[in-house]
Amino acid sequence: MKICIIAGARPNFMKIAPLIREIQRHDTLDFILVHTGQHYDYEMSEAFFKDLEIPRPGYFLNVGSASHAKQTAAIMSAFEDVCLAETPGLVLVVGDVNSTMAASIVAKKLEIKVAHIEAGLRSFDLSMPEEINRMVTDAITDYFFTTEKAADDNLVREGKPLSAIHFVGHVMIDNLLYQKERLGDLPGFLGKEFKEKYPEYFFMTLHRPSNVDDKAVLQGIFDALNEIAEETPFIFPVHPRTRKQLDAFGIRVSERIEQVPPLGFKESLYLWKDAKAVFTDSGGLQEETTGLGVPCFTLRDNTERPVTIEEGTNLLVGSKTEDILKAWQDMKEGRIKKGRIPALWDGRAAERIVDVLFEHKV
Repeated sequence: MKICIIAGARPNFMKIAPLIREIQRHDTLDFILVHTGQHYDYEMSEAFFKDLEIPRPGYFLNVGSASHAKQTAAIMSAFEDVCLAETPGLVLVVGDVNSTMAASIVAKKLEIKVAHIEAGLRSFDLSMPEEINRMVTDAITDYFFTTEKAADDNLVREGKPLSAIHFVGHVMIDNLLYQKERLGDLPGFLGKEFKEKYPEYFFMTLHRPSNVDDKAVLQGIFDALNEIAEETPFIFPVHPRTRKQLDAFGIRVSERIEQVPPLGFKESLYLWKDAKAVFTDSGGLQEETTGLGVPCFTLRDNTERPVTIEEGTNLLVGSKTEDILKAWQDMKEGRIKKGRIPALWDGRAAERIVDVLFEHKV
């Protein structure tokens, strides 16, 4: 049976890489990779294929940026043609982006089974587009692959059968551990000079609309970060959306916050793995920092990844100036979470997923 794997945004590539490697170990499994082009054009994605050892997609839908409705509709229309041409037996989606929801809807309307990796995660915040994508996808999924027990509990509360829920660990951690072992010294990368110059530093990312689209919120975040940077510098790969808003709002960024263009996975890992702490509003970095035991300050009021709070190194700080500064002060005074690695975050999630697919004769 043919498996159709969907990817469209940067985090998707990181999650499908270990899965593809595992599928390729089995001659009896056939797959086709569909790249929707939700966030990046094909040329920009080439770096991810190389870094993450992902084969070139069988299809590139090139949907590009648009409103949520228009982008979702474009993915659905283009992906329907793929399904009709390829007749897969299973559509496998990851995460919570528009591509995840759109491909799932198309598959179910064509009576194709759906598997969702990272199923069951909930922020319980319907102002987040990702939360809607997660809920809709899980409403029609056949195979739920979960990263933490809280996700299992959410799915059970929503009426999903236990027989369809599979706690397997996290493919993001599979990829993280695989890439860390192969990272090397990245000769020629400017980040190496930064690390040599600053023995201690923070790494940060910022991109969520709730943080960067509101001038007062964004100003408050940088009021705190600029103050912190006076003592410990930051390196800051700037998301295009954030760059646009910083310029539009005229917000001052300290010279000790080193602004660099968006980085590939390996370059980011090379920097944040040795950081004193990570400041972020990213979902993936909350998990990856827990996976390597790096302190993480999440600049959000909620998280759909509670295991990183309950067991890992993640601290939910929020976006207010005083709260960010308090978290930093606590860290300076030695009050910082140590955390532990959550269950099954051992680099073998993809193996468990493929075992389930074999067991169910997908």
